[in-house]
Amino acid sequence: MTWEAHSFEAWSRVGRTAKGGDLHSSRPRAAGRSSKRALDLVIAVTALILLSPLLLIVAMIVKMSDRGPVFYSHTRIGVGGAPFGCLKFRTMKTDASAQLAELLQNNPAARSEWEETRKLKDDPRITAVGDILRRSSIDELPQLINIVRGDMSLVGPRPITAEELPRYGEHVWAYMAVRPGLTGHWQTSGRNDVSYEYRVSLDVHYLNNWSLGRDFIIIAKTIPALFSQRGSY
Repeated sequence: MTWEAHSFEAWSRVGRTAKGGDLHSSRPRAAGRSSKRALDLVIAVTALILLSPLLLIVAMIVKMSDRGPVFYSHTRIGVGGAPFGCLKFRTMKTDASAQLAELLQNNPAARSEWEETRKLKDDPRITAVGDILRRSSIDELPQLINIVRGDMSLVGPRPITAEELPRYGEHVWAYMAVRPGLTGHWQTSGRNDVSYEYRVSLDVHYLNNWSLGRDFIIIAKTIPALFSQRGSY
């Protein structure tokens, strides 16, 4: 069966949660999906226009901080399993990949944390400017461009790498049924402070209970979540 066929079926039959309980399923209608895309475009384009002064200032600060690239594009898995470049303001040192390889080789605790969460709470690769951008989530604003391109949506599962797909187990097709989101249940539920298994269950719950109304609720919850900075590192 193709990626697309799996993705289509995932809307109506996701499977079971990590705890083994059946989830209520409901496949959004074509009109709902079209409305979601239209909403994405209107809000993303408007936000890019209104935030353009802030984006320009941040770009200048990042460039002046260490003369490295302003943006960072990391390959993530999108709808239907198609890879795309997920944009962010660069928050790490230019030799971040080499630093990570050395750290994971020489630090068992860091290696264990990375294997568990794909994150490091005390990440030595992050620059001083990058730390501020991450804690405020400003580093993710360039993903508004991804939304306009059609790579992402305003609300959806957090975009993941190919290496993370096995963590979704039987729910992997459900993840690929929709565009990843700039925000979602994970961002409003503690972000990095929650386990990966709970994160998967949040994504599956979203996919099984999707509606435009729920998207608006998640967007509304995102604002106070950003101010609280819980789990943002």
